[in-house]
Amino acid sequence: MRTTEQDEFFGRTLGTQISVTLVVLVGVGLLVWRAVRRATRPLEEIAATAARIGDGDLGRRLAVHGPKTEVGRLAEALNGMLAQIEASFREREASRDRLRRFVADASHELRTPVATVRGYAELFRRGAADRPEDLAKAMRRIESEAERMGRLVDEMLLLARLDQGRPLEREPVDLAALAADAVADAAVVEPDRPLALEGDGPVVVTGDAGRLRQVLDNLLANVRRHTPAGTAATVRVSERDGEAVLEVADEGPGIPAGDRARVFERFYRTDQSRSRDRGGSGLGLSIVAAVAEAHGGRASAADAPGGGAVFTITLPRRNATSLP
Repeated sequence: MRTTEQDEFFGRTLGTQISVTLVVLVGVGLLVWRAVRRATRPLEEIAATAARIGDGDLGRRLAVHGPKTEVGRLAEALNGMLAQIEASFREREASRDRLRRFVADASHELRTPVATVRGYAELFRRGAADRPEDLAKAMRRIESEAERMGRLVDEMLLLARLDQGRPLEREPVDLAALAADAVADAAVVEPDRPLALEGDGPVVVTGDAGRLRQVLDNLLANVRRHTPAGTAATVRVSERDGEAVLEVADEGPGIPAGDRARVFERFYRTDQSRSRDRGGSGLGLSIVAAVAEAHGGRASAADAPGGGAVFTITLPRRNATSLP
């Protein structure tokens, strides 16, 4: 039979074992809790960050804890996705801003000719233009403003098509021959202006001959509008570093330094006081830049070495894979 001492010893031993077991279980439980807590903390951060992003904070990014772990790789993948989403939203907002600005500028440009046509029509209705010479003048002005509105609408439609990436014609185009025709036509329009053509032979690119001719016409029209009568201009066609280069330089007053970076913006005029009859639609150089970009090239403006301004169009020399 067990003695009292044996019972007491057995009880103490059992109590100790139970206590130790409980302590161990509590310790293991705490360790497991901490491990689980540590493992799930990144997931909680991901959930919290997702909630903030849902509220519109697209600049928020996830902290990457251990890039070699599954959670770390998940965080990196989500950060990459968030960067793309943010870039897409920014581009969409920028596109909306450009569209709003374009619509506002177009409305402003159309307001003047519409008001002119309405004014002359009102004079005619009231009988103020009853004399034949007054009536003829009113009709000429209405016709002139209607033509200007038509040109402006055509230019806006062209820019819209270029913005949408509409396909251009793709065929071999000799820029030297195109420039020779443009210079010859410009000399007929303004015979008193000295125009020179410089080049070393054919420079062939792949592109849309009609649009590239429009680039030349717009640049030469820009010379007529923004330089005094009789100011000399030169058209150069060359090859440089494997690219086709088209330059139109003049000896006029040049481009103010503060305006140089903005001359290709739509509806931008270097001289804001310039009348629209004299200054054009404000879309000519925008079309130049858009056509160049559609051909995988670029447009730039700078001061000419001897004074005046020089506009440079650079295009891929060979078949342009970037052409739409």
